[in-house]
Amino acid sequence: MILILALSLVSGAANTDPNPPDVPAGMTPPLLGTAVVGDGGATAALDAFGSVVNLRFGPGGPLAGSARQLPAWVPEGTLFIPKVKIGRDPPQRLWRADAIQQRYLRDTNVLRTVARFGRRQVVEIAAARGDVFGLTITAPSPNGSRAFLEVPPDVGRRCVGSQERGWVRTFSLLCGGRPVPAERVDGEVRRIWHAAAAADRRWLRTPRSLSPGAPQWADRLYRRSLLALHTLTDSRTGAVAAGAREGWAYVWPRDASAVALALDSAGLDADSRRVAHFLLDLDLRAAARFGGRGQPVPGRDYQGDAAGWTAAAATAVGIRVPPMPSGSWRGLPDYQEKTPGDLLGNAISAELGARFPAGFLTQQGLVRVSGEPGSGLDSAAAWAVRPFTQPALFKAARMTMLRLTRAGGRFGILPGEDWPEQDPWSAPTAWTAWSLAALSRTEDDDRGALVDRRAALRLLDALRRSTTPTGLIPERVDAVTGIPRSTTPLAWSHAFAILALRELWPN
Repeated sequence: MILILALSLVSGAANTDPNPPDVPAGMTPPLLGTAVVGDGGATAALDAFGSVVNLRFGPGGPLAGSARQLPAWVPEGTLFIPKVKIGRDPPQRLWRADAIQQRYLRDTNVLRTVARFGRRQVVEIAAARGDVFGLTITAPSPNGSRAFLEVPPDVGRRCVGSQERGWVRTFSLLCGGRPVPAERVDGEVRRIWHAAAAADRRWLRTPRSLSPGAPQWADRLYRRSLLALHTLTDSRTGAVAAGAREGWAYVWPRDASAVALALDSAGLDADSRRVAHFLLDLDLRAAARFGGRGQPVPGRDYQGDAAGWTAAAATAVGIRVPPMPSGSWRGLPDYQEKTPGDLLGNAISAELGARFPAGFLTQQGLVRVSGEPGSGLDSAAAWAVRPFTQPALFKAARMTMLRLTRAGGRFGILPGEDWPEQDPWSAPTAWTAWSLAALSRTEDDDRGALVDRRAALRLLDALRRSTTPTGLIPERVDAVTGIPRSTTPLAWSHAFAILALRELWPN
């Protein structure tokens, strides 16, 4: 029986597989990118089955190509889909494998996907170094095994394969950088992944470590979170892409500011300053999100916490910014990007040092809409502890966070009590853990400090439970299964995970 591997573009041909895969236990359906490779230059997102679903030259840079994501399977338009052919059987996608495993090489952003068909296996390694993305896929089986790649024309202008025609046992793809002859592609891709692995490990020696008392799971989450931010932060400009996916590969000021705070906390001073300077050059009132060159992206209006978060990032790296006018947050949308109003998160981020509006205070805690007790508690109450430290609100913020934590599930909490869906969101889970951990270190009451720390640990445990097999944090997960329901990884969530971990185990 001969195993033939093909990496090809799906374009509606007769041999495409229209049926959703039977997802193995614990695996992610192939509908979104679930892993990313890169070091702040070329950035590729791959799904759990090794398909390249998004490729950019720069985390928030020009799109080389992407999948048109549908809710059941990788559809037409996906860049490169690994396929196998066993004997005379039709080609199959890797999700038809008997077993599949995807992991990063230790302490790197180099991704290895292994699919097993009986005793046969297919190995794919993907990496990016600087402005170059490389992928090699191999079928290490008896003589006769071959591979082939079809590159879609719009991507082909930036990519070259190791063979233009015919079948080979190992096929490599190189995208970006200087042109390379086909016969040199195999060696060049291997050089890229070795260089990327070495560079990632060198970079990871720079950040501060957690304290020696931190458990292994915390150290793993911390290091993977740093590497995720390394991928999603442009190494030249400091632009932080929220995620490696169409619609998310933009800079949101609040997301990028949290990344700057996390990098600063980890001792990555040059990286955090680069992000802060990028943010300070934006015309924040022009839009809610921005492209990789700082250009406003239409479709969503200015949000009331953008200036506050940007000021927090600037302050963290030692840049002084003028205070915001009082009341500048009123009547604007907030982090939930819904109906504008007088909203808690905006008020906390803007009214630092001012008399805080009493309309948010209730006996249960801090509610989302000023003057509307029925609007429900809002997890943005945590921001009054970190990063917009307002001691007068600590008691109300603590009540809010503990109440939302008790109402949460095994994968985290909702953004607030009025949230209409049931999927836990990782960013509110992580930022609540950060602020509860901070409160535990300021409490005069030992019992109260213990309660706060245990709650923070419980939230981080939920966050850890929601990570993918590669250790990355999705934007949100299914409340029952924990399977990602949105963009993975999300820079915002990894930033708050870093901050929470450093608050619990400082070093």
